Amino acid sequence: MGISYRPLFVILAQNGMKKTDLISKVGLTSPIVAKFAKNEHVSGETIEKLCLYFHCQPGDIFEVV
Repeated sequence: MGISYRPLFVILAQNGMKKTDLISKVGLTSPIVAKFAKNEHVSGETIEKLCLYFHCQPGDIFEVV
């Protein structure tokens, strides 16, 4: 069992954004953005930033697979 950030990539596509936009628009660092591509754990603070930016809930950002 693990984490998948596939829902985040769907949100990015729906908003016409790329992963690099998470750095400039959301204020994340490139190592954190790299963790999404590798489906690695990120902090609750990072998830909170994404939820506030996209006006969504944590379950809209990641899923447990």
